[in-house]
Amino acid sequence: MTIDAHQHFWHYDPVEYDWIDDSMKAIRREFLPEELRREIDMAGVDGVVSVQARQTLAETDWLLELASQHSFIKGVVGWVELISENVSAELERFVTTSKLKSVRHVVQGEPDDNFILREDFNRGIRELLRFPLAYDILIHERHLPQTIRFVDRHPKQVFVLDHLAKPQIKAGRLEPWSRNIQELARRPNVYCKISGLVTEADYTTWTEGQLRPYFDTVVEAFGPKRLMFGSDWPVCLVASGYRRWHKLVVGCLHEFSSAEQERVLGGTAMEAYTL
Repeated sequence: MTIDAHQHFWHYDPVEYDWIDDSMKAIRREFLPEELRREIDMAGVDGVVSVQARQTLAETDWLLELASQHSFIKGVVGWVELISENVSAELERFVTTSKLKSVRHVVQGEPDDNFILREDFNRGIRELLRFPLAYDILIHERHLPQTIRFVDRHPKQVFVLDHLAKPQIKAGRLEPWSRNIQELARRPNVYCKISGLVTEADYTTWTEGQLRPYFDTVVEAFGPKRLMFGSDWPVCLVASGYRRWHKLVVGCLHEFSSAEQERVLGGTAMEAYTL
């Protein structure tokens, strides 16, 4: 099964989605399952993992409802308030559906660069093992040193790194991202999504050659058994159509064995998210 491990849905609202600035105005509209289904059918993708775009419990409820209505939505990465003392009760309510596979917090948006090391946040992470659920790590590359320390606190927890930790592709900087990503990858409980690269580059002038060093770095660091394809649709549309991005990733895998290609294009996501 071919899986897109990272995409979003939303009813656009300028207040709730204030991160969609003028440079991204092409995605200032609603994006719902019917439109995505057409895209994945044309790309030959069988299923998707839907990821939260708002930090509300209502968002998690909505995504799980969409997953119950559309069989191609194989799993959901939702949001719960991990720093809440009531996080266990919230998780118990959501895991009554088998489609909740992971939770995520927008750590990259926190004003405190050390947020991921907070004790109350880590207490919430420890609760995930009881259910069990993965945790999606959404950070900028500057947060990698703290993230390595964070992961080391939870050696039995499954982690999925979103968007390669957002390296500075537009500026053409590989370091210290490359060094830190290779160090993080030494932790066998961390998976990584090949997603979000085009929106870290220049939206209109990016090239495959510009992205390739970042792709090659994570291939060397994680290997195909811990890498997974993700589109980041519809965010990717500000820089690339769905099929263009899918085709680029498939092309980058041409030197891999058939088994390795199957891992990146589906098997890894199925394992990490227990799909």
